[in-house]
Amino acid sequence: MNRILRLLSFCVFFIILSLYGCTSIRIASKGPAAYPENRLERNDFSVSRGGNVIGRLATVRLEDGDTLPDMARHFGVGVNAISAANPGVDIWAPKAGTRIILPLSFILPDTKKGIVINLDAMRLFHFKGNSVSTYPVGIGAKDRPTPMGQMYVTHKIVRPTWHVPASIAEDHRKKGDPLPTIVPPGPLNPLGEYALYLSKPTYLIHGTNKPASIGLNATNGCIRLYPEHIGKLYTTAQVRTPVSIVHQPYLIGRRGKVIYLEVHTPPEDSGKVYAQLQNMEKRYGRTLDWQRVEEALTEARGIPIPLSGTCKEIEVTHPEKLYGAPEIPELTRGWYILAANANDRTDAVRLAAIINHQGPQIPATVMSTHDKHRVIAGPFTNISEAKEAKKRLKIDLEIDGIVVEPAGKQ
Repeated sequence: MNRILRLLSFCVFFIILSLYGCTSIRIASKGPAAYPENRLERNDFSVSRGGNVIGRLATVRLEDGDTLPDMARHFGVGVNAISAANPGVDIWAPKAGTRIILPLSFILPDTKKGIVINLDAMRLFHFKGNSVSTYPVGIGAKDRPTPMGQMYVTHKIVRPTWHVPASIAEDHRKKGDPLPTIVPPGPLNPLGEYALYLSKPTYLIHGTNKPASIGLNATNGCIRLYPEHIGKLYTTAQVRTPVSIVHQPYLIGRRGKVIYLEVHTPPEDSGKVYAQLQNMEKRYGRTLDWQRVEEALTEARGIPIPLSGTCKEIEVTHPEKLYGAPEIPELTRGWYILAANANDRTDAVRLAAIINHQGPQIPATVMSTHDKHRVIAGPFTNISEAKEAKKRLKIDLEIDGIVVEPAGKQ
């Protein structure tokens, strides 16, 4: 049980902007939620001349049953971004009442033409005149990284068919999960409903049937978007649109007279960052808070940190319903899988949430009796569905489930 959880646990605020930015990054301890969440900008922004910081950071108070992946999808960010912005918050079983940061402010990448994908931020930017649309992405796994460089969109397809590459077919065969050579459109197709094919052969920007993977190193090299985002990109990005895939862990931005620093787990020396900031300090006549620079580089929280000024904080209202959150069916007569027994309820809730976020979803819930907590997957209408779900739990999550027949079945 603990091994599964370790393997699967993926491992300011809405700023009222003035010319002087913010002095600190902290979560407000009190104050009523006053800003309607449905008015918060998420994906589409205007680009001002001379500035390259867009969006606003916000906070929201979690409620019972929330998960960070569900909050991430509702507000249009990736799992990596919301987790990095909220260190120490349980991804799958956060405590109700916790205020979290919604990382909805971004420093634009250096390139500002066509589609730009910053692998370090795991974020796509589509520039169109004086506007930009931005979406979180899933990118290649460590052993099959997404390639960097200049490409372009060659063609687009609605409801694409997946022609399974031989290397991927071999990986699945070794795991006991043989794939057909061709996967038609539908819920089992990992390309989702839309695909943009790139000039680098075999690489695509596409949708997904595993939305909880957005913001993770989880693909075979392609760029993966939430289903609701790929449809927008498909409509607005034309054939021949240039695509730049870049590596920019450090981003320096300016909005008004405020200079910002955004850091994404830097793998190399940060000496160039200090030099750039020193030059900007001289150029714009602003005294930067170098202690805050050190904190930003150390913490690498992936959010724009203002390096001077003061700020106010605001909290957005909690959504009435989280978009895309998996719905858990009522426990009725049918086939089930006993996925795990746990002594700790939080462990059980965490595992049930992980199962619920498989793609396609495997419904799961927790049944508690005294100090024992069972994670139950289902219901399934027949034994074939139950056995298929049991197989997926074993292959995807290394869970050895037990199929449970309907009560009273002989």
